[in-house]
Amino acid sequence: MKGIASAAILGMIIGWCPAAKAFTSSHNTIQRISPSSTLLHAANEEPFEVMVNLPGGKDLSAQMKFKPVLDVPSELVEVRYKLPFGLDVAPKNNLAVCTKDGTGGEKVGDVLRYTSQWTLGLPRGDGVITTAMSFSGGISWQVSMFDVAKASRWEDVVAALVSNEPSRTDEVLLLFERPLSSDE
Repeated sequence: MKGIASAAILGMIIGWCPAAKAFTSSHNTIQRISPSSTLLHAANEEPFEVMVNLPGGKDLSAQMKFKPVLDVPSELVEVRYKLPFGLDVAPKNNLAVCTKDGTGGEKVGDVLRYTSQWTLGLPRGDGVITTAMSFSGGISWQVSMFDVAKASRWEDVVAALVSNEPSRTDEVLLLFERPLSSDE
């Protein structure tokens, strides 16, 4: 019941400006499904390998490699929403499952795998300024990707999602795993 209430609260947050891409493991076959979407097909045993640009306007990116959670061939779908955003996901079988199609490209049954999250931390980088700030204890908001599949509590997923707020960023990045349709 608690998870459904949290999903309903997330579903009430409104705002839309999506862009979607889909990735799968190691094959380089690209099929355009719309001007802002890309599909790369993969088998279910191969890990996903993707590079995503992180929100926040600092030209940061994350290179990610992780195994699928679905036991069927699947693809990754990248969705970006401008803030504030709406999302309909709920816990099901220890996964965050999409309960309603969204304007960003997520579909019912998609599994939310990663979301951008903001946490307080020491500055990153190898420059003189970041080194000095690290020694002086200068902390600031840092963006990273939260692994939803490894979350031990639903509240942690909700906290990661709502950490994407306008005082820190203008968009949220979501990665969904979707089963490939039988005709692909």
